[in-house]
Amino acid sequence: MPYSRVSYYYDNDVGSFSYAPNHPMKPFRMRMTHNLVAAYGMLDKMHVLRPRRAEPLQMAAFHTDEYIDFLGKVTPETAEELTGGGQRYLLGELDNPAFEGLFEFCSIYAGGSLGTSLGFLAES
Repeated sequence: MPYSRVSYYYDNDVGSFSYAPNHPMKPFRMRMTHNLVAAYGMLDKMHVLRPRRAEPLQMAAFHTDEYIDFLGKVTPETAEELTGGGQRYLLGELDNPAFEGLFEFCSIYAGGSLGTSLGFLAES
């Protein structure tokens, strides 16, 4: 059987984001996992791919322009007003909270999804 490498998408910036203190999603865990893989000397046996960040137009292929615009504008301070008290888009701190850098975070994730299906990669 031919030797093949494990490949995965990773962008170090993703570990800089924080949903909310009580939210179960902890992006820093992705960075910790990557660092653990590196500490075990496994990176030379893997192909780590860094996705390009998706642009608003690319994201709009899957979401409305209104939603993409919202992601670019919303902050923890403006979430209440922009969501009509949590009635649109966000469902509160424990589900889909607004956090600093939300659009950038979404852009990284969307870029990974596009990369998986379209070879949408930045330089590795």
